[in-house]
Amino acid sequence: MISKGGSEALLSALVTTARSFSPNFTILLPLLHLLAKVGHRDRRIGMKAEKAEAVLPTLTLLKQNVKHARRTAACLWVLQVFCSSGREGRSSHSLFNPLPSRRLINHFHIFLSEANVRAAVANGYVSALLKLYEDWHNKDPNNETIPIRLALLHCLHQTTHCSAGRDALVAQGGISLLYHTTQTCLASKGLESLVDPAVQLMRKCYPKCPLPLTSDQSVYTFPLPGRPADTAPGPQDVSVEDDSDDDIGNEEADCGKEYDDDLESDVNKLRSRPEPDRPLEQLGQYVRLCPELHHDFQVNTVLLFSTVEGDQDGKGEPPENHLQACDFHSHFLSSSSVKQDSHPSMVDRLLEKHGACIPHHDPRMYTAAAALTKSIPEYSILAFPDFWGHLPPQSKEPMAGRKPNVQRKKVFEDVQRLLNPEDIIDEVVFDLEDPSHEYDLILNADANCSQHHQWFYFEVSGMAANVPYRFNIINCEKANSQFNYGMQPVLYSVREALEGRPNWVRTGTEVCYYRNSFCPSRGQKSTSFYTLTFTVTFKHNEDVCYLAYHYPYTYSALQSHLQVLQQSVDPRKLFFRQQSLCNTLAGNPCPLVTITACPSSKSWKDLHQLRNRPCVVLTARVHPGESNASWVMKGTLEFLCSSDPVAETLREAYIFKIIPMLNPDGVINGTHRCSLNGEDLNRQWMKPDPVLSPTIYHAKGFLYYLNSIGRTPLVFCDYHGHSRKKNVFLYGCSVKETVWQSGSAVNTATLKEDPGYRTIPKTLDRIAPAFSFNSCNYLVEKSREATARVVVWREMGVLRSYTMESTYNGCDQGVFKVGTQRPLRNGSYIMKRGRNEHLPKAIWVIRLALLK
Repeated sequence: MISKGGSEALLSALVTTARSFSPNFTILLPLLHLLAKVGHRDRRIGMKAEKAEAVLPTLTLLKQNVKHARRTAACLWVLQVFCSSGREGRSSHSLFNPLPSRRLINHFHIFLSEANVRAAVANGYVSALLKLYEDWHNKDPNNETIPIRLALLHCLHQTTHCSAGRDALVAQGGISLLYHTTQTCLASKGLESLVDPAVQLMRKCYPKCPLPLTSDQSVYTFPLPGRPADTAPGPQDVSVEDDSDDDIGNEEADCGKEYDDDLESDVNKLRSRPEPDRPLEQLGQYVRLCPELHHDFQVNTVLLFSTVEGDQDGKGEPPENHLQACDFHSHFLSSSSVKQDSHPSMVDRLLEKHGACIPHHDPRMYTAAAALTKSIPEYSILAFPDFWGHLPPQSKEPMAGRKPNVQRKKVFEDVQRLLNPEDIIDEVVFDLEDPSHEYDLILNADANCSQHHQWFYFEVSGMAANVPYRFNIINCEKANSQFNYGMQPVLYSVREALEGRPNWVRTGTEVCYYRNSFCPSRGQKSTSFYTLTFTVTFKHNEDVCYLAYHYPYTYSALQSHLQVLQQSVDPRKLFFRQQSLCNTLAGNPCPLVTITACPSSKSWKDLHQLRNRPCVVLTARVHPGESNASWVMKGTLEFLCSSDPVAETLREAYIFKIIPMLNPDGVINGTHRCSLNGEDLNRQWMKPDPVLSPTIYHAKGFLYYLNSIGRTPLVFCDYHGHSRKKNVFLYGCSVKETVWQSGSAVNTATLKEDPGYRTIPKTLDRIAPAFSFNSCNYLVEKSREATARVVVWREMGVLRSYTMESTYNGCDQGVFKVGTQRPLRNGSYIMKRGRNEHLPKAIWVIRLALLK
């Protein structure tokens, strides 16, 4: 019909009928419907309508019949077809002549389809729309034309879908116009419906601004073996949207087709066990990591094993270290060197004067452990909270309340910056002594990398008391955060600590996390950064305070904690052995701990029972920014070494092999996700490099060894933290659930699978109030095939192979639901900032539930 001139004939009939003195709608309605249907298939209908002069008659019909729903709908349908067909969209300019009625404007956004947005921008319609919006705003004192103004905002949203439209709006002063008109709207509740679209439009069009950095790369580089010194690792495979260890995609993809496409649907691949990635002969080196199988267990032997086999006993003299402290009488005690044999040393003077009494924490032991730590910048300063220690909160902490429209307020303040650049000081400062009370902070990328900005831990000094200071961390990467749902940063005051209150406390008002206008200084301009903003009012003048993303837990804290545990156990009842799995890239030992019950006698029966106990392998902290994983691991270690009857039963039934920190270098050097090789170690398990990823290579080798001697772990669990979800939950692996969820044609009813992978999650759901069974997931994704959870399940055949995720910010279920952030069960969370051995802390310490 189109090829025979049907469109032209219908247009001619429309023009003739519409121009009659009294149009016959018995003819016009079917004609309009037919024209809309035919025109939808005609790519040149817009040009043909313009040539036939059919646009204005259709507009006239619309204006004359706005009170007749069927006629209005038919006219709008035809006009939409005219505008959306054809690349040129040349007829769209007719729609802006002359000024239409209110109802007509209310439908304008329909016409601005993607096909002709660029043409509309090129014809200058952004300026026309802004002028219309300003006119209607100024000439509507009684707020009678809100639908018209709202429709104009919709039109502007449509025209700014392309970069040319956004640039045009900025060039025509659109942001200033929207800002000032919106301020007027805020004064009237009746105009609230105009505020949100205007704010979204301002955010959408806010010009991108590169970070004020000379490079996106981290300021820390580490020469990698086998690579030229000036060669940085390539781009990361892990998206910045990737949450903790094993997060199941981002929020938009969780239920979408894109996520389902990531699921492994090949049943053969899911069920097959790959060949080991190394010859069997190489596994003999891991015999030493099973000392319980060869120990003679003399009844009267006192088992005081070295802290780390061979090279670290916690007694060597440390190199020079410095300690920053603040005396509550005189600001600072001064930064002087701290030596273990200095007499009297600063450590001794502080302890003598203030009498530190933190359970399970010895400042001298911590200092000695820190002195042996190797870092890229060769840190020589300990943060006071790490050295001194801290006590847990004494009660439940309420989640921060969130005022209505706080994010809107922050966006307005950012727009004010754009409109009044002279108000920005634009200077780099190192303390709070300058007159400004607002600071933009830029996070350093992970070492040897240009990504992964999220974790922070910094010191503040020189403040005035009772004055609000605003901090904006402007290059966060995750699309959302628990900071929008009641989470706050944590603060430690040196003065409070020296006065007997050594606590990390939740702090900050007007806490908000939102997308900003910054982009990488040299990278993709399309990349978005996010701002975490919060305001802190300090209690004391000239204090020294520390602010962190979450309660930190450092490598030195782990080393000193393991020493304390070792000294606390009864070696006649409990076998506790700490060894070094391997050394990291920087040369730091990676501890491996064995915990089990000693046999009640040296009889063959008792020794046989011990050496046939099933193994449970626990790992943590592969991602340095997830310090909550270390706090959960700390609670696990303390519980397993305790006199609790359940712990005794577990020790008698199992041998626990624990690697409490898989990424020491990342923790020491303050990275968020990667190790010194610039790679996410939890994506290296499939083919780990023995040189670049030694901890993963040897952890996998040790699991291979256990498998080769018939001691495949009963349970493998890798502890992580989750920054966007609440509660504690597990990710596991299931063939049937993965195939079913992927939409595969395979009949899952015919697949046989041991359902034992659900036993532990179901048990935890019954006994652990913080645990959420509904948040658990047992799907195997292609993008996660190189994670610990999947590799241990697939290659070692461990049915119960899990990732355990712990929230940073409380529960939304059970007894902990009532708007509180639960404190830890015990209180020796130590941390370290001078060495930048950062990391966040979990709010829970959960007893590991492993039932026979």
